[in-house]
Amino acid sequence: METKYIPTIGLEIHAELKTSSKMFCSCRNNPDEEKPNVNVCPICLGHPGTLPVLNMKAIKHVLKMGITVGGTLADFTEWDRKNYFYPDIPKGYQITQYKYPLVSNGTLASVELERIHLEEDTAQSTHDAHEKSLVNFNRSGVPLMELVTKPVIHDAATAVRFAKELQLLLRYLGAGEANMEKGEMRIEANISIATPEDTLNKKFGTKTEVKNLNSFRAVESAIACEIERQSSLLQKGKKVSQETRGWDDGKQETYSQRSKESSHDYRYFPDPDIAKLKVSQVPEFSHEALAKEIPELPWIKRDRFKTVFGMTDKEVAVFIESPMIAKYFESIISSYTTDLKKVKLTVNYLLTDYVGMLKKEGMLDFDTATLSRIPTTSFAELINMTAAGDLSSRGTKDLLVLLLQDSSASPKALAEKHSLIQKSNAADLIPTLEKIIMDNPVAITEYKAGKVASLQFLIGQAMKATKGSANPEMLKKLLLEKLS
Repeated sequence: METKYIPTIGLEIHAELKTSSKMFCSCRNNPDEEKPNVNVCPICLGHPGTLPVLNMKAIKHVLKMGITVGGTLADFTEWDRKNYFYPDIPKGYQITQYKYPLVSNGTLASVELERIHLEEDTAQSTHDAHEKSLVNFNRSGVPLMELVTKPVIHDAATAVRFAKELQLLLRYLGAGEANMEKGEMRIEANISIATPEDTLNKKFGTKTEVKNLNSFRAVESAIACEIERQSSLLQKGKKVSQETRGWDDGKQETYSQRSKESSHDYRYFPDPDIAKLKVSQVPEFSHEALAKEIPELPWIKRDRFKTVFGMTDKEVAVFIESPMIAKYFESIISSYTTDLKKVKLTVNYLLTDYVGMLKKEGMLDFDTATLSRIPTTSFAELINMTAAGDLSSRGTKDLLVLLLQDSSASPKALAEKHSLIQKSNAADLIPTLEKIIMDNPVAITEYKAGKVASLQFLIGQAMKATKGSANPEMLKKLLLEKLS
């Protein structure tokens, strides 16, 4: 449906942080735990009289996020109680930050941010076909970062692009894995539509919130669906209700859950059991100390790989989304970084052949151990041999297979053992060429009459005679000399 309205979208993204323990207790933070209710204690179960203690690692993660997005880091912060009653919060409130977030403002992927704050995750509720609900408290109390954008997004594609960049950033900083299928990153979209005139005057329509979107595809589809739903209502003269809506992935539509709460409904007030924090009094939280721990960021690496190495967008995307492959690649080319011919050969044989071979073996987790099955020094030697003309394209691919089978072997020794070294010596090739010329008079006549394809035929015959060991470029050069 074509719309005459302009959408305005703001995102609220929750991401579980990577720490050893939970936010306010010493229980293990393990998103892969399969047994329910084992990583629990009186604190995260909400028993009366328990006292929470801050997880400083989680605070550091959020402060580092703040630096990378150019946000303002708080000097003073405190934790608040967000009061509401639901089975996944036995205390009757969630510990969060309301008035004093750790980070204010900033920009990521050209989208302005409102705030980034820290809170505790809730327990995990599951509902079965028999209308039973079960609660698993392993997740209760896990440190949860909430990032809120300003309402400056106007289409679903931009929202998805922003969310993907945030996921990358969390992974690069080691702050979280942000696997959406595991619920480690959850996205909520606030959506409203208004006429172009109202939008220009900063007048927005009635907002709905679509909660707990657990894939990038769901984010894009839910936003597009909600824009269309609201447009249809307004065009029929109806009103949009302020409410919280869910997303039905099967039906590809949003559905009403409950009326949308306002901040006063939660009766926020400072948590009396948690000490207030003066950030500047913690040496490890200084801007200088935090900055030293920040690696090359994805957008900086993306720009460097494109400008310095001349990679395509598709090639760059693989390296950016798989930092371990990027690290492996840079280790390979460390001895010939300025030789762009060798760099391009490395990109090609690494991404197209080596990664493809590993995937064929069912290896999808490209960690150091997986990639190092062929040492970077061996990969570099293979590329040097290819660039020097010692290996054909076919020979390089075959040698990669052999190295994967025997990573301790020398690439040159393996190539020699399996007759993969190309013959480039003219004295070795001329006798073969003379026989090819003698045995194919028709092709010689056709070539001299202007049929260029006949030259390739003769080169092919020579490659066949040498069992693929001849350098095709040298064959072409010698043939042209013989036939001139």
